[in-house]
Amino acid sequence: MIIDGKKLSEKLIEEIKTEIIKIKKKGKTLSLAVILIGEYAPSLIYVKNKEKKAKEAGINSKIIRYPSDVSEKIILNKINELNKDDQITGILVQLPLPKHIDKEKIINSILPTKDVDGFHPINVGNLSSGSKSIVPCTPLGCLILIKSVEKNLSGKHAVILGRSNLNGKPMAQLLLKENCTVTILHSKTKNLKDECKRADILVAAVGVNRIVKGDWVKKDAIIIDVGINKVDGKLVGDVDFDSLQKTAKAITPVPGGVGPMTIACLLKNTVECYKINDI
Repeated sequence: MIIDGKKLSEKLIEEIKTEIIKIKKKGKTLSLAVILIGEYAPSLIYVKNKEKKAKEAGINSKIIRYPSDVSEKIILNKINELNKDDQITGILVQLPLPKHIDKEKIINSILPTKDVDGFHPINVGNLSSGSKSIVPCTPLGCLILIKSVEKNLSGKHAVILGRSNLNGKPMAQLLLKENCTVTILHSKTKNLKDECKRADILVAAVGVNRIVKGDWVKKDAIIIDVGINKVDGKLVGDVDFDSLQKTAKAITPVPGGVGPMTIACLLKNTVECYKINDI
């Protein structure tokens, strides 16, 4: 089974649209502010797609562009202004940032209740402790993809390849909440192949072109491929899709798997931020 992230994302966006129509009937609007720095090609594509899908869902999208040599102070001042603006529902600063800008300082300056990416330490802490939080978009999308195949994950052994703050760690927290037994693998892990073969659910998010081969997984595993790598002008993931397709119970393609769900979950998080701030 190929997990169709595009189709599932469209379904989620339709649900979000319905919710936003109800909000608009109260005379309220949702606005997402996106800060884009520089001309990094993948970021330009991501932001364009986010803007398109936001408009489809009925969310105002405000793109604020800066040159790559913009000062950190200007960005912090703009975030402070957006934090205070009651018309702005959510704030997103597109990563990666130029080297002269401190990523942590930027993330920490966004109000946790407007942090649609779910990267602020308060949201990270709430997720870790099991409290209500804004959940990072990619792992949230991954969980929805997994549950489209298997609703009850209790007792499943989930293996996450990659320990980043953006995906690996929050993914682990979400799967623990689903009562999975969770193993995180990384660059220092010994016997990666053997560890992957234990997985009922494998989430690959390490950024290495097709590192997971067909004989790395057991039969009937669910494979979620977060990786995006460019090889010979084509996008490929962190898993060898062709060989794994014959073994896995279900697998996400690249492109068309996790990517569309990430954008849909960004819109979902914008609605969540509205609900938190709607006093």
